[in-house]
Amino acid sequence: MSLEGPALTLPQPAADAAEGRLTPMMAQYLEIKHANPDCLLFYRMGDFYELFFGDAEVASRVLGIVLTKRGKHLGEDIRMCGVPVERSEDYLHRLIAAGHRVAVCEQQEDPAEAKKRGGKSVVKRGVVRLVTPGTITEETLLEPSRANLLAALSRVRAGEAWLYGLACVDISTGTFTVGEVAQAGLAAAIARLEPSEILVPDAVIDEPELKALWRETRAHVTPLARDGFDAASGERRLCAFFGVSTLAGFGQFSRAEIAAAAAAVAYVERTQFGARPPLSAPTREAADATLAIDAATRANLELTRTLGGERAGSLLAAIDRTLTPAGGRLLAERLAGPLTDPAAVNERLDAVAWFADDADARRRVREALKRTPDMSRALSRLTLDRGGPRDLACLRDGLAAARAVGAILQGAALPPREIADAAALLAGIDGALEAALGDCLDEELPLNRRDGGFVRAGFDPALDEARALRDESRRVIAALQARYAEETGARTLRVKHNNFLGYFVEVTQAVGETLVRPPLNAVFVHRQTMQGAMRFSTAELGDLESRIASAADRALAVELAHFDRLRALAVAGAAGLKAAAAALARIDVAAALAELADAGAWVRPVVDESLAFEIRRGRHPVVEAALKRDGQAFVANDADLSAPASARGGRIALITGPNMAGKSTYLRQNALIAVLAQMGSFVPAEKAHIGVVDRLFSRVGAADDLARGRSTFMVEMIEAAAILNQATARSLVILDEIGRGTATFDGLSIAWAAIEHLHDGNLCRSLFATHFHELTALARRLPRLLNLTVRVTEWQGDVVFLHEVTPGVADRSYGIQVAKLAGLPKAVVERARVILEELEASERQAPVERLVDDLPLFAAARPAGGLAAPPAGGPDALRDALDAISPDEMSPREALEALYRLKQARAGEAG
Repeated sequence: MSLEGPALTLPQPAADAAEGRLTPMMAQYLEIKHANPDCLLFYRMGDFYELFFGDAEVASRVLGIVLTKRGKHLGEDIRMCGVPVERSEDYLHRLIAAGHRVAVCEQQEDPAEAKKRGGKSVVKRGVVRLVTPGTITEETLLEPSRANLLAALSRVRAGEAWLYGLACVDISTGTFTVGEVAQAGLAAAIARLEPSEILVPDAVIDEPELKALWRETRAHVTPLARDGFDAASGERRLCAFFGVSTLAGFGQFSRAEIAAAAAAVAYVERTQFGARPPLSAPTREAADATLAIDAATRANLELTRTLGGERAGSLLAAIDRTLTPAGGRLLAERLAGPLTDPAAVNERLDAVAWFADDADARRRVREALKRTPDMSRALSRLTLDRGGPRDLACLRDGLAAARAVGAILQGAALPPREIADAAALLAGIDGALEAALGDCLDEELPLNRRDGGFVRAGFDPALDEARALRDESRRVIAALQARYAEETGARTLRVKHNNFLGYFVEVTQAVGETLVRPPLNAVFVHRQTMQGAMRFSTAELGDLESRIASAADRALAVELAHFDRLRALAVAGAAGLKAAAAALARIDVAAALAELADAGAWVRPVVDESLAFEIRRGRHPVVEAALKRDGQAFVANDADLSAPASARGGRIALITGPNMAGKSTYLRQNALIAVLAQMGSFVPAEKAHIGVVDRLFSRVGAADDLARGRSTFMVEMIEAAAILNQATARSLVILDEIGRGTATFDGLSIAWAAIEHLHDGNLCRSLFATHFHELTALARRLPRLLNLTVRVTEWQGDVVFLHEVTPGVADRSYGIQVAKLAGLPKAVVERARVILEELEASERQAPVERLVDDLPLFAAARPAGGLAAPPAGGPDALRDALDAISPDEMSPREALEALYRLKQARAGEAG
């Protein structure tokens, strides 16, 4: 989805202003707008952000606000709309979600200063930041448990192929990662990261083979000039940003990685206008460090989102027991990128197991974690000078929670390394910042620092005095009035205020005559005579008026000084704060997964380098949770795809059974168990042994892609092609109903050939569900192929699904019984039974299973000249016919014709 600014035709500010066709303010607006043509301009005017011309039309349409006008230009109304500053974040969120970028233009001087330059002078204004999908920091615009990544993509030539550098920055937390990926793995890498915005060189945007990727990604794609991705200048930019002379201290990076990282940093600097977010040094992610899962497989398995794009109903929603926003983000990150290093996986499992075994420590830690706010994002806002008092409180409360968690873990028995390291870090936190924040900040805090009222009463005597004068002016005036009345003996004396005189003393005419004579005239200065009353001022009253008028400003200035002091302390301790936040997130995830395992009777999987895949009584975590809410039990099933002792590859399980019997659930649950195991979680089973999977492929269900001119069958074939071309002996392949989208013999041929290729070529562990019962006969010829079936039974003519997967073959598909359950008319169901009996009778006369014995597919290759007609007969006729076949170059129809010719050749040999 491309990010493009609105197409606008704007006046030229300088020329039009010179000719008197624009007011000075509108000329200023247009000058700033011309400098930011690809953004909607939020132009600050008092308490509103205003938009003009085409920007106003776009914003009015997207936000549903009234379009008004402000003056004319060349005889045409200047369109205008505005949003209140105090509600601007809500409107920003909607504009960003609609694919727009926004330039925020603020007043940069007091209007009184502008007036000193002349009556028509315009207040100085300037853009202070660009708000884009990947550079959001506001709490209200971010999902607490989802990272907000800005990705940058670079490309370099590597021999005959392209290599892509991929850098990811989250300025809301400071994370910064880089990696390198081949073009074949680019879509999978982007699907794993789920960035909000991708920066792409403009030369790459139009690459035909990548256009589909830009169209299908959820991210907003922002094209940039190619020179922004130069590796040579990129290294200098990165060194300057991090204040180092070389990147060597951060690790070894390729040219593509440096170019991508530099582009990301340059974009951050451009959008933040010099404000530097607390980015960590870039860390390199190896391409093979995580389980490769392509975009189609992620969608099919609904790992973090359902097919409808919702979080509810996904695997992530089913397993999330985290208590902190940072823990939720880390859990989602681990689920999206399970590890392929068994040692690293087992370190995570050790942490989960420790919390699972020590229920008391888990309970106490989780109780402390409930009070942990989002320190990382609060720190980022403070560093960018966009934070408020509540962000300071986030750090205060987060540090207190970190100290409490550290104390609990320090007193626990024999924690594993991951927990022990986190405990040591938390226990060693310097308490100076927490103490400073706790002493200064009040309990009830405003959102905005300029609202004041966030410094605790009694912390600063000067502030307390200013507040007292500001808040208790009526009491002070009343006390002064009482004293004046006593000194003058005038009970009717009143201290009043108006805009002309300010504060003044008002008395009756008779009393006033005494005040203008000594000795009282030394205190009371006559100001005004009214009918029946006289007004006076005093030096004390004038001084009090001045103090009252400035008290609010002085109180706010004192509070802002304290805010700046605390903010500087936080920024100075940013490294320690980020480390503490990361440690708390790791602890939260480990404790949450232990809580999940304890509540659901999940077990620790064995994860190693073998080609094992053995699951005893496994369950689908999402389906089981849904059934449990309805008071139903899930039927657990076994799976064993482990490689036999002497084999080079794992087993293929061919699964038959009717629709609705649970084949798809069985396929998915085994894939999800592998994902959970490698992310470092316990799994829903009685036992699990997973040899590390390098790539996970799933083709379960498909839909038309009409926008690209692809039918369901075409989508299915594209996904199947990706699997057969990329799967390795370490891969796990989940396939459902390959070949069902075309004619029966075409589909059977494709499914047959795919199984043989998985068995003999890919050597991978695979689950293959099918309605082609004829394929079950392949088990006689393929040693690592085993047949499984989903048990059903019939009761009074209806099918009953038992959801049990057992060794064996389904005797039939029960499609007519399922159609009956779906509500097809009785006449249609009965007619279908008659037709089925006729077709089955025909099949018994010439069963397709005989092809298993008669047709060893892929045994020969056809000559380049094409498929020759077989000889009429003779001893070598069959051999010659086989030699003439090249299966890789045949269409399904040609394959069927070849079968008939082979039968003809065999008949001639027998004759």
